[in-house]
Amino acid sequence: MKLSVFVLVLFWLCLSVYGENKHDGSIKHDDPMLNTETPNYKEYCVIGAGPGGLQIAYFLENAGRDYIVFEKGYGAGTFYLKYPIHRQLISINKRNTGKTNKEFNFRHDWNSLVSDDESLQITKYSEEFFPPADVLVQYLNDYATKLNLKVQYNSTMHDILKRKDGLFQMWDQHNNAYTCQYMIIATGIAKPNRPEFPGHELMTGYEDLPLNRSEYEKQSVLIIGRGNAAHETAQHIMGHTNMIHMMARSTTRLAWATHYVGDLRALNNGILDTYQLKSLDGLFEGDVSQLILVRSPVDGRLYIEISNTSQSTPGKPNVPSIDNDATREGYDRVISCMGFKFDFSIFHSSLKLKAAGKARKSKYPKISYMYEAIGVRELYFAGTNTHSLDWRKSAGGFIHGYRYTARTLHRIMEWKHHGVQWPAVKFSNPLDLVPHMLKRINEASDIYQMFSVLCEIVIFGEDNLSSTYLEAYPCGLISRLEVISGHKVPGAVMVVGMEYGKNFSGPGKDPFHENRVYGDASQAHLSNFLHPVVYYYKRLPTDQEYINKHKKWILPVPDRNFHIVEEFTTKFDAYNTHVLTLRRFMEDTLKTDSRHWFADHCLTLSLTSTKLPIACNLTAIDGSSSMATLSPMLKSNAIPAKFLPYASLKY
Repeated sequence: MKLSVFVLVLFWLCLSVYGENKHDGSIKHDDPMLNTETPNYKEYCVIGAGPGGLQIAYFLENAGRDYIVFEKGYGAGTFYLKYPIHRQLISINKRNTGKTNKEFNFRHDWNSLVSDDESLQITKYSEEFFPPADVLVQYLNDYATKLNLKVQYNSTMHDILKRKDGLFQMWDQHNNAYTCQYMIIATGIAKPNRPEFPGHELMTGYEDLPLNRSEYEKQSVLIIGRGNAAHETAQHIMGHTNMIHMMARSTTRLAWATHYVGDLRALNNGILDTYQLKSLDGLFEGDVSQLILVRSPVDGRLYIEISNTSQSTPGKPNVPSIDNDATREGYDRVISCMGFKFDFSIFHSSLKLKAAGKARKSKYPKISYMYEAIGVRELYFAGTNTHSLDWRKSAGGFIHGYRYTARTLHRIMEWKHHGVQWPAVKFSNPLDLVPHMLKRINEASDIYQMFSVLCEIVIFGEDNLSSTYLEAYPCGLISRLEVISGHKVPGAVMVVGMEYGKNFSGPGKDPFHENRVYGDASQAHLSNFLHPVVYYYKRLPTDQEYINKHKKWILPVPDRNFHIVEEFTTKFDAYNTHVLTLRRFMEDTLKTDSRHWFADHCLTLSLTSTKLPIACNLTAIDGSSSMATLSPMLKSNAIPAKFLPYASLKY
C-alpha cells in the first residue's frame, strides 16, 4: 500500500514537472506575461533576414536605433536557397536604360535593395535579365555584411508574446529569452499552402518536386494551381511529359493585362501556347476544395473522383459520368502548386492575430495602413507579408515594391517613437515647386513601383504659395497626414500619384487594342498607361471621406483634379504637352503667375500693374535692388516723375 502511494506521488510530481515545461507544444516559462525582467533587451527586434528584414534593418542602422535581426538560417535569404525550385527569378534585372540617374535606373532594377552603397546592386552581380536565385542569395549576404547590419543567425524564435508591461518577449531554440519594445515581423510568406481534400496526400508538393526532368518522361501530369509556380513547373517539364493539364478555381490572369506582376509572366506561359495550338496540354477550372483524388488499384494511376456519385464499380474510380471528360484517363503524377502563406505558429496563443481576409488574401496577416497588426500595438510587419494592403493592385509583395514600404514603415516609426518628422523639402513659392514635382514624376522609383499606394504630398502654407513637399507618403493615410508625418497642415493639400487608366487593367482586358493610347493633352484624363494624376484639396479629407471613396479611386473626390497625358516610355518632360499643362494647372489652382520674368519686363509690369508676378519679387534689378523694393513705392505713389505717364496703365 505504501509503495502504491509512493508511486502515485512520484507520478504526480513527474506530471507537474512535465506541465511546468510544456507550453503549447513548446517550452513553458514561468508566468511570461507577468515578467518584469528584460533579458537580451533591444529596442527593435526584427524576425527574418530575407530582403524585407534586411531592408528595414538598413534604415534602423542608418538612424542609429538599437535593434537586432533574428534569422533561423545560417545566412541571409535562405528561402532563396530552395525557391524558386527551378532557380530562375522572374524579377527584371534591366542593366541598361540609357540613363546614369540611379533613382531612375532603380525603376527597372527589381531585385536590389535601397542603400547608399552603389556596389550593392544586382545589376552588378548578373548580366541575366532574369537572374538565377543563387545570385540573389549572394547579394543579400553581401548586403548584410557590407552594411554591417546586426543579424543573429541560427536563431529560430518562437512563442512571441506581449507582456503586461508592454514589452515583447520570445525564446530561441535553446530557450534563451529576448525582449524588445517594438517587434517587426519580416518572415515573408514561406509556408507551403497545401489544400486538404480526400486524397490530397497523393499529390507531390511544389516544395518536394524532383528537378531531374527524366523523372517526368512519358508521364501524364495534372498541376493544381495556376500561378507562376504552377506555370514555372509546367515550363520545366513540358519537353518530357505526354501531356500536362492544369486545374484552378479561376481563369488565367496575365500580368500584361492586369499590370500586376504577381500574375502569370510571359517567360512562364509556354503551356498557353501548347494548349491553344492543340498539342495535348490544357487548362480547366474547378473548385479544388471539392476535389477527390484516388489511386486506382488496377493501373496505379491517379484519378479525379466525383464526390456525389452514388454508384461505383469495385476496383475502379468514380470517374465523371460524361464519357468525354479530359481527365478520364487519369494521371501518373498530380502536383500541388498552390503557393505559400504566412506562418502564424511563431506567435504565442495569447496574441490573437488574424488573417487579412478570405480565400487567396487569407495567406497574409491582417494589418493597418501603418503596417501594424490589427489588435496588437507595436507589432509591425515588413516585406512581402504586408502585401494585403495592395494585393493585386501594386508591387508591395515583391522586392521592388516592399523595399519602399519598409522605408515607409521606418518613417512612420521614426515620428511615432522618436519625434523625427517625415523628410520634407520646403519651397517658398511655386516657381521652385513645379520643377521639383516634375523631377520626381520623371525619376522617382518609389511612386513608380508602388503606384496608387505611395504618393507625393504638397502641404501649402497659409499664404497658399509656400509649401512643404513630402515624398512617397502612403496615399491611404492622407486623412492622418499630421499624425503620421509630424507636419502641420494649415490649409490646402496637393497629392500626386501614378495611376493606370481606371478601365485599362484587369483579367481579360486587351491592353493592345488599337485605340489604347491618347497623346493629346486635352485627352489626358482618358490616359490608359501609367501616368501622373494630381489631386487638390482645399482641406484634408476626413477618415470617413476616404472610407467612402469609389473603389476605383485611390483617393476621395478632390476639389480639383488633373491628369498628365500618358507616354509609354513614362517620360513626362515634353514642354508643351507635360510641363506647360502642369504649370497652367498650378497657376489656375493657386491663383498665381508662376512664370519666370526678365528684369526689364518686371520693371514695365511694376509701372502698369498693382500686382507683380512672384518671379518679379525675386528678380534683382541692375544686380542690386529687387522688385520687392519697388512695391512699396507703387503703393505710396512714390514713383519717379519720368514714369508717371505709365503709372495709370493696367496690365
